[in-house]
Amino acid sequence: TDASAEIRDLMSVKTEEEIKYIKKACDIAEKAWLDTLPFIKEGVTERQVANELEYNFKKRGASGTSFDTIVAFGKNAAVPHHETGDTKLKYGECVLMDFGCIYKGYCSDMTRTMFYGEPTESFKKAYLAVLTAHMKAAEGIKEGMTGKEAHELAEHVLAEHGFAGKMGHGLGHGVGIDIHELPVLSPRNETSLEVGNVVTVEPGVYLPGEIGCRLEDFGVVIEDGFEVFTKSTHELVII
Repeated sequence: TDASAEIRDLMSVKTEEEIKYIKKACDIAEKAWLDTLPFIKEGVTERQVANELEYNFKKRGASGTSFDTIVAFGKNAAVPHHETGDTKLKYGECVLMDFGCIYKGYCSDMTRTMFYGEPTESFKKAYLAVLTAHMKAAEGIKEGMTGKEAHELAEHVLAEHGFAGKMGHGLGHGVGIDIHELPVLSPRNETSLEVGNVVTVEPGVYLPGEIGCRLEDFGVVIEDGFEVFTKSTHELVII
Protein backbone atom coordinates (compact mmCIF):
# COMPACT_ATOMS: atom_id res chain seq x y z
CA THR A 1 0.00 0.00 0.00
CA ASP A 2 1.32 3.41 -0.98
CA ALA A 3 1.37 5.51 2.20
CA SER A 4 3.11 8.55 0.66
CA ALA A 5 0.15 10.91 1.10
CA GLU A 6 -0.31 9.99 4.75
CA ILE A 7 3.41 10.44 5.44
CA ARG A 8 3.41 13.85 3.72
CA ASP A 9 0.52 14.92 5.94
CA LEU A 10 2.32 13.73 9.07
CA MET A 11 5.49 15.56 8.03
CA SER A 12 3.58 18.84 7.65
CA VAL A 13 3.15 19.18 11.43
CA LYS A 14 6.51 19.59 13.17
CA THR A 15 7.50 18.47 16.67
CA GLU A 16 9.27 20.76 19.14
CA GLU A 17 12.56 18.99 18.42
CA GLU A 18 12.16 19.46 14.68
CA ILE A 19 11.38 23.15 15.16
CA LYS A 20 14.52 23.52 17.28
CA TYR A 21 16.68 22.15 14.44
CA ILE A 22 14.91 24.29 11.83
CA LYS A 23 15.45 27.41 13.95
CA LYS A 24 19.15 26.58 14.21
CA ALA A 25 19.39 26.10 10.43
CA CYS A 26 17.73 29.48 10.02
CA ASP A 27 20.11 31.14 12.48
CA ILE A 28 23.13 29.74 10.62
CA ALA A 29 21.79 30.94 7.26
CA GLU A 30 21.11 34.45 8.53
CA LYS A 31 24.52 34.83 10.12
CA ALA A 32 26.25 33.43 7.03
CA TRP A 33 24.38 35.96 4.89
CA LEU A 34 25.57 38.80 7.13
CA ASP A 35 29.11 37.38 6.91
CA THR A 36 28.85 37.49 3.12
CA LEU A 37 27.64 41.09 2.70
CA PRO A 38 31.16 42.66 2.85
CA PHE A 39 32.21 40.35 0.00
CA ILE A 40 29.65 41.84 -2.40
CA LYS A 41 31.25 44.55 -4.51
CA GLU A 42 31.42 45.74 -8.11
CA GLY A 43 32.84 43.12 -10.49
CA VAL A 44 32.15 40.08 -8.30
CA THR A 45 30.14 37.34 -10.03
CA GLU A 46 26.91 35.72 -8.88
CA ARG A 47 28.72 32.39 -8.56
CA GLN A 48 31.48 33.89 -6.41
CA VAL A 49 28.93 35.35 -4.00
CA ALA A 50 27.10 32.01 -3.81
CA ASN A 51 30.37 30.18 -3.11
CA GLU A 52 31.28 32.62 -0.35
CA LEU A 53 27.86 32.24 1.27
CA GLU A 54 28.04 28.44 1.16
CA TYR A 55 31.55 28.51 2.64
CA ASN A 56 30.15 30.60 5.49
CA PHE A 57 27.36 28.05 6.00
CA LYS A 58 29.96 25.36 6.62
CA LYS A 59 32.03 27.60 8.90
CA ARG A 60 28.98 28.07 11.12
CA GLY A 61 28.12 24.38 11.38
CA ALA A 62 25.79 23.58 8.48
CA SER A 63 26.20 20.23 6.73
CA GLY A 64 25.25 21.63 3.32
CA THR A 65 22.75 23.68 1.36
CA SER A 66 18.98 23.17 1.33
CA PHE A 67 18.90 23.82 -2.44
CA ASP A 68 21.05 25.39 -5.12
CA THR A 69 21.80 28.92 -3.91
CA ILE A 70 20.27 31.64 -6.09
CA VAL A 71 22.23 34.86 -6.55
CA ALA A 72 20.78 37.19 -9.20
CA PHE A 73 22.09 40.61 -10.24
CA GLY A 74 20.06 43.28 -12.01
CA LYS A 75 17.56 42.01 -14.57
CA ASN A 76 18.43 38.40 -13.64
CA ALA A 77 16.46 38.99 -10.43
CA ALA A 78 13.30 39.23 -12.55
CA VAL A 79 13.56 35.44 -13.12
CA PRO A 80 12.13 33.85 -9.92
CA HIS A 81 14.27 30.69 -10.25
CA HIS A 82 17.32 32.21 -11.90
CA GLU A 83 20.29 29.87 -12.32
CA THR A 84 23.30 31.46 -10.62
CA GLY A 85 25.99 32.20 -13.21
CA ASP A 86 28.96 34.36 -14.10
CA THR A 87 27.16 37.71 -14.42
CA LYS A 88 29.28 40.46 -12.83
CA LEU A 89 27.77 43.03 -10.48
CA LYS A 90 27.53 46.60 -11.75
CA TYR A 91 26.76 49.82 -9.92
CA GLY A 92 23.04 50.59 -9.83
CA GLU A 93 21.78 46.99 -9.80
CA CYS A 94 19.64 45.00 -7.39
CA VAL A 95 21.06 41.89 -5.74
CA LEU A 96 18.67 39.04 -4.96
CA MET A 97 19.87 36.15 -2.79
CA ASP A 98 17.67 33.10 -2.11
CA PHE A 99 19.41 30.56 0.10
CA GLY A 100 19.20 28.01 2.86
CA CYS A 101 21.31 25.46 4.70
CA ILE A 102 20.87 22.13 6.48
CA TYR A 103 21.39 21.49 10.18
CA LYS A 104 20.89 17.96 11.58
CA GLY A 105 18.90 17.07 8.48
CA TYR A 106 16.54 20.07 8.55
CA CYS A 107 16.37 22.92 6.06
CA SER A 108 16.19 26.68 6.23
CA ASP A 109 15.04 29.02 3.46
CA MET A 110 15.17 32.80 3.17
CA THR A 111 15.51 35.53 0.54
CA ARG A 112 16.81 39.07 0.74
CA THR A 113 16.89 41.60 -2.09
CA MET A 114 19.43 44.42 -1.75
CA PHE A 115 20.68 47.23 -3.96
CA TYR A 116 24.22 48.10 -5.01
CA GLY A 117 24.37 51.88 -5.23
CA GLU A 118 21.47 54.31 -5.29
CA PRO A 119 18.12 52.51 -5.70
CA THR A 120 15.98 53.55 -8.63
CA GLU A 121 12.47 54.84 -8.04
CA SER A 122 10.98 51.78 -9.76
CA PHE A 123 12.93 49.46 -7.47
CA LYS A 124 11.95 51.38 -4.34
CA LYS A 125 8.29 51.18 -5.37
CA ALA A 126 8.53 47.43 -5.93
CA TYR A 127 10.41 46.87 -2.67
CA LEU A 128 7.79 48.80 -0.67
CA ALA A 129 5.02 46.73 -2.23
CA VAL A 130 6.78 43.45 -1.45
CA LEU A 131 7.66 44.52 2.09
CA THR A 132 4.07 45.60 2.83
CA ALA A 133 2.68 42.37 1.35
CA HIS A 134 5.14 40.35 3.41
CA MET A 135 4.21 42.08 6.66
CA LYS A 136 0.48 41.78 5.97
CA ALA A 137 0.77 38.07 5.25
CA ALA A 138 3.00 37.29 8.26
CA GLU A 139 0.65 39.20 10.55
CA GLY A 140 -2.45 37.53 9.11
CA ILE A 141 -1.47 33.85 8.88
CA LYS A 142 -3.24 31.79 11.52
CA GLU A 143 -4.59 28.35 12.34
CA GLY A 144 -7.67 27.45 10.30
CA MET A 145 -6.82 29.76 7.40
CA THR A 146 -6.48 28.00 4.05
CA GLY A 147 -3.34 28.17 1.94
CA LYS A 148 -5.37 30.07 -0.65
CA GLU A 149 -6.48 32.68 1.90
CA ALA A 150 -2.90 33.20 3.07
CA HIS A 151 -1.75 33.68 -0.52
CA GLU A 152 -4.49 36.21 -1.17
CA LEU A 153 -3.36 38.36 1.76
CA ALA A 154 -0.21 39.18 -0.19
CA GLU A 155 -1.78 39.34 -3.66
CA HIS A 156 -4.28 41.94 -2.45
CA VAL A 157 -1.53 44.24 -1.17
CA LEU A 158 0.56 43.88 -4.33
CA ALA A 159 -2.48 44.81 -6.42
CA GLU A 160 -3.08 47.89 -4.26
CA HIS A 161 0.48 48.99 -5.02
CA GLY A 162 0.03 48.54 -8.77
CA PHE A 163 1.64 45.11 -9.12
CA ALA A 164 -1.36 42.87 -9.73
CA GLY A 165 -0.31 39.60 -11.32
CA LYS A 166 3.40 40.39 -11.00
CA MET A 167 4.23 37.68 -8.45
CA GLY A 168 3.52 34.60 -10.54
CA HIS A 169 4.12 32.02 -7.80
CA GLY A 170 2.59 30.92 -4.53
CA LEU A 171 3.18 32.87 -1.34
CA GLY A 172 5.00 30.00 0.33
CA HIS A 173 5.51 26.32 1.08
CA GLY A 174 6.28 23.95 3.89
CA VAL A 175 9.89 23.36 4.98
CA GLY A 176 11.39 20.51 6.95
CA ILE A 177 13.60 17.59 5.98
CA ASP A 178 12.75 18.55 2.40
CA ILE A 179 12.89 22.12 1.14
CA HIS A 180 9.39 21.79 -0.34
CA GLU A 181 6.83 20.10 1.88
CA LEU A 182 3.16 20.54 2.71
CA PRO A 183 1.31 22.78 3.22
CA VAL A 184 1.56 25.14 0.26
CA LEU A 185 0.34 28.73 0.44
CA SER A 186 -1.12 29.08 -3.03
CA PRO A 187 -4.43 29.63 -4.85
CA ARG A 188 -4.71 25.87 -5.32
CA ASN A 189 -4.73 24.93 -1.63
CA GLU A 190 -8.09 24.89 0.13
CA THR A 191 -6.69 22.93 3.11
CA SER A 192 -6.65 24.67 6.49
CA LEU A 193 -3.37 25.46 8.24
CA GLU A 194 -2.59 23.67 11.50
CA VAL A 195 -0.53 24.52 14.54
CA GLY A 196 2.96 23.16 13.86
CA ASN A 197 3.00 23.88 10.14
CA VAL A 198 6.36 25.44 9.21
CA VAL A 199 5.98 27.57 6.08
CA THR A 200 7.76 30.25 4.09
CA VAL A 201 6.29 33.69 3.37
CA GLU A 202 7.90 34.94 0.16
CA PRO A 203 5.99 37.54 -1.86
CA GLY A 204 7.76 38.94 -4.89
CA VAL A 205 7.45 41.33 -7.81
CA TYR A 206 9.11 40.53 -11.14
CA LEU A 207 9.37 42.92 -14.09
CA PRO A 208 11.02 40.94 -16.92
CA GLY A 209 14.11 42.58 -18.37
CA GLU A 210 14.16 45.18 -15.58
CA ILE A 211 14.15 44.22 -11.90
CA GLY A 212 13.02 41.56 -9.48
CA CYS A 213 12.37 41.73 -5.76
CA ARG A 214 11.52 39.01 -3.23
CA LEU A 215 11.48 39.01 0.58
CA GLU A 216 11.29 35.64 2.28
CA ASP A 217 11.14 34.58 5.89
CA PHE A 218 9.70 31.46 7.37
CA GLY A 219 8.18 30.39 10.65
CA VAL A 220 5.62 28.21 12.38
CA VAL A 221 1.86 28.45 12.79
CA ILE A 222 1.11 28.76 16.51
CA GLU A 223 -2.15 28.89 18.49
CA ASP A 224 -2.47 32.66 18.29
CA GLY A 225 -0.88 33.40 14.91
CA PHE A 226 2.48 32.94 13.21
CA GLU A 227 5.96 32.95 14.78
CA VAL A 228 8.67 34.09 12.37
CA PHE A 229 12.08 32.43 12.79
CA THR A 230 14.18 34.85 10.78
CA LYS A 231 15.34 37.91 12.70
CA SER A 232 17.36 39.98 10.21
CA THR A 233 16.20 43.36 8.98
CA HIS A 234 13.43 43.87 6.45
CA GLU A 235 14.69 47.34 5.63
CA LEU A 236 16.28 47.69 2.23
CA VAL A 237 20.01 46.93 2.51
CA ILE A 238 22.14 49.30 0.44
CA ILE A 239 25.53 47.84 -0.46
